[in-house]
Amino acid sequence: MSVVSILSKEREVPAFGVNNGKMMNRFALVAFCLLISANLAAQEGTAAPAKEKAEQPSPISMLDQGYLNSIQLLKNRFRIDHEIDEVSLIFFREYGSSPIVLVRPDGSKIFQGRDYGDKVDWYDDATFDLIKLKKPMPGPWQAIGPILPNSRVMVMSDIELHVDPLPDLLLAGEILKLNAHLTNGGKPIENNMFRDVVQLTVEFVSTNNHDYTNFGADSQMVAQFEDNGMGMDEYPMDGVFSGQFNLAIADGQWKPIYRLITPMYTREVVGEPLVLHKTPINWSVVLDDGEQGRHQLIIDADRDLVDITTLLIDGKLRYPNGDVMSFSITEVNDKPRIYEVINYEYGVFRAKITAYGSTVNGREFILDVPEFSFLSEEPGLRGLTEETSAAGQEGEAALNDAEADSAMMDNAQAIDEAMPEDQGMAEFAQAPPEEKVDVVQIVLLANALVLCVGGGLIWWFMLRKRKPVKKAKGETTLKKPTTGVLSKIVRLLPSKKKKEKEAA
Repeated sequence: MSVVSILSKEREVPAFGVNNGKMMNRFALVAFCLLISANLAAQEGTAAPAKEKAEQPSPISMLDQGYLNSIQLLKNRFRIDHEIDEVSLIFFREYGSSPIVLVRPDGSKIFQGRDYGDKVDWYDDATFDLIKLKKPMPGPWQAIGPILPNSRVMVMSDIELHVDPLPDLLLAGEILKLNAHLTNGGKPIENNMFRDVVQLTVEFVSTNNHDYTNFGADSQMVAQFEDNGMGMDEYPMDGVFSGQFNLAIADGQWKPIYRLITPMYTREVVGEPLVLHKTPINWSVVLDDGEQGRHQLIIDADRDLVDITTLLIDGKLRYPNGDVMSFSITEVNDKPRIYEVINYEYGVFRAKITAYGSTVNGREFILDVPEFSFLSEEPGLRGLTEETSAAGQEGEAALNDAEADSAMMDNAQAIDEAMPEDQGMAEFAQAPPEEKVDVVQIVLLANALVLCVGGGLIWWFMLRKRKPVKKAKGETTLKKPTTGVLSKIVRLLPSKKKKEKEAA
């Protein structure tokens, strides 16, 4: 019943009575309810704007606190607080598009590629613009360009990398997966396009501890975190970066360095030193003796590092003729794994395996084991090889004896050179007659040989120099050498003119 109808009925009653009292009570109750509802409505009306104002903080105050992750663009406009001394902004735009243009509150513009001193530092990429402003002008700014829809200008305050801790027991050759995520000002970065702005890498640096085999080794890049859904990354652009550690490096003591690289700066976090244990997989082979027709490839593990009951093997075997055969060993027990290789070809066999299992502390691993090779020879050639090896050893011994004799002869020659001439003549006088005759004959033959060779050379040069030369009157003369020892010898010989004078 409405209030108007209640009042009209009350006016028709001529006197006060029981019915009139009931009607008055009803009227008072309705009026009281209306008053309470009006007060409640007024209170809600004043509280609602205050609540909305409290739930929608201004970007200015968030910028002032320095913890703002992003400011939503309203028609590509945003506001910078007057207390900001330095700010780094990221604008995501269409792939391959030109850089944006910033408009200051006074209308002046900032272009990429122009020199603004140390107040503007601009890095442009195919998908984003990273801009660092020092002492920016307070007030409303505007970005002009192909900015992506629903894009948010991101304010970089303090980018941090959070990585899962490395296991206590690491094995050389292990393939390991770790996850990481980024925070900006202590808050997770939800913008999935931020993956194009940073690079996350892990590098192992040797501690140069002389007690380990990696002493003096170069630094090794072991992982790079990606958020592209490839490799060991589960989902692309989900904000979770996955890194595949490839520990195919020397065992020893290493120090991990986590590196966060942005176009503006690079930050490093140095971890505690860790020990990378030697590959725990051991190889051995039992060659075919010529009767069974099979080699036995034995694969074992270091029981102090690996739980042998969990070891699984998956690999490939390359035969000497180039054939490749895949094999797997999935039986689990506490004994070494044995794989039989058919011996239908002699030569070098090469095996490459990947081992799966658990460490002694229960952590599962994937291990890339270095290649193992062995040589298979025919039985006859094997005996020949043994004989050749023995002969080689004897020849080596004979060679060593010959070298010793040669050294003795060199020493004797040195002694003879150092011996005085008189002493040598005395020893020659004391030598037997047969040795004296031999020495004299050798000396005479040597002198005769020298004389013959020298005379032949002189005669040959003389014939070569005495060439006929024609004069203008048709007379011929001999061209005489003018210089050298041979020319002097020729002058001593009788000439043609002297012969004619003697004949006259």
